[in-house]
Amino acid sequence: MPEEIRLQAYMANCGVASRRKCEEIITSGRVKVNGIVVDKLGSKVSSKDVVTVDGRIIEKEEHVYYVLNKPRGYVTTLDDEFGRKKVIDLFAKEDLAYRIFPIGRLDYDTQGVLLFTNDGELANKLTSPHSNVEKEYLARVEGKAGKEELAKLVRGVVINGYKTKPAEVEVIEYKKDTNTSLLRLIITEGKYHQVKNMCEAVGLPVKRLTRLRFATISTEGIAKGEYRRLKIHEVKQLYNL
Repeated sequence: MPEEIRLQAYMANCGVASRRKCEEIITSGRVKVNGIVVDKLGSKVSSKDVVTVDGRIIEKEEHVYYVLNKPRGYVTTLDDEFGRKKVIDLFAKEDLAYRIFPIGRLDYDTQGVLLFTNDGELANKLTSPHSNVEKEYLARVEGKAGKEELAKLVRGVVINGYKTKPAEVEVIEYKKDTNTSLLRLIITEGKYHQVKNMCEAVGLPVKRLTRLRFATISTEGIAKGEYRRLKIHEVKQLYNL
């Protein structure tokens, strides 16, 4: 008897999207199993079932993994109602054929490491609230970052009623002429505008933000707007986190 798995997990394995996004697709009524609409979570399928999304049959495909050095001025969403430049536009057609999507996101005005894949299982693993994946940033902030501000960031700050997890923070430099500090931060969460909100909470508004590293992956040797496929050992490292 073929092994059965949850529908959203099957869809993620087929590269439709992350598991969380697949759940949204299911509940919106866009999925059929053997010709019958399934819009409630909890259903299971096997390799013998025919699953369609928006009328297209999905099946497991080769998984691919990329790291992009995202430039500023690009949105991470795959569609943008305002006509802004999208990160997906930076990929070649042959890579887009794998139906890749970003793992997490970076703000419009933030640059640096952004991972892409069609492996929904890995995407879900890396973006789970319990993943504790390290993300390293450089932040140019307004003002002089003193011991008090750094101590608050290290301990965790309250944002919208939620206290952030402890972070690693150090001051790289202070520019007296512009009254700005350059901070290096390592966090293990990925909430919306997290680094910006953390710095704002201690009176150090962010002027420029760069993500240097996501887990074990950096943009070393990759020009802005360029990307490369991850090596096998890099993918294994991500799975073993």
